[in-house]
Amino acid sequence: MGIFKRLRDLTAASINDLLDKAEDPVKMLNQFLRDMEEDIMEAEAAVAKQIAVEKKFKQQYEEAFEMVSKREEQAMKALEQGNEDLARRALADKKEHQARYDEMKRQYDIAKTNADQLRNQLSEMKDEFNKMKNKKDLLIARAEAAKAQKTINQAMSGFGTDNAARGFDRMTEKVMQMEAEAQASNELRAGNRSLDDELDKLDKSGGVDDELAALKARMAQKNQQ
Repeated sequence: MGIFKRLRDLTAASINDLLDKAEDPVKMLNQFLRDMEEDIMEAEAAVAKQIAVEKKFKQQYEEAFEMVSKREEQAMKALEQGNEDLARRALADKKEHQARYDEMKRQYDIAKTNADQLRNQLSEMKDEFNKMKNKKDLLIARAEAAKAQKTINQAMSGFGTDNAARGFDRMTEKVMQMEAEAQASNELRAGNRSLDDELDKLDKSGGVDDELAALKARMAQKNQQ
């Protein structure tokens, strides 16, 4: 069957080669197994027909053999009864059945040989099918791993590209611009402080300046004495 050669070719082929050809190994394997099942069904039908032929010839040669034995017994019985003419006719008919037996036996032997050969071939086909079926899961796992690796490789090839780097540079400049605007806003707010804010700042000395002035006055008075 040609399908078995196709399966052997498939199992020997590289999964990566299949992927490069845009073929789906999972679908291919399932299809090949379905084709093999169809071939096996056809082979089983052929074997069944040959077995039927074998059984037919066997039945015919067995029937012929029974008639040979029967006619010989009848001829013997006719002779015992003194009827030689009847015995001669029985032997003549026995001869015809003997010829039929010989031919049917020859045809049966041929049919049996053919049937046995077909049985063996069918058994080999089923064994090959079971082997391929067991290999299918392994091949599918390898195919899926190869596909995943290819996908990851393609994704990784996009990492660190100029587009991404330029994008990060733009975002960095954006953040720096936002920081500059915030600082300028603070400076603008500081420049717009009111007079009251300045006076309030003077009042926040806590009276230290007044005490310092009083101390200076006392020192000056002491020096005059």
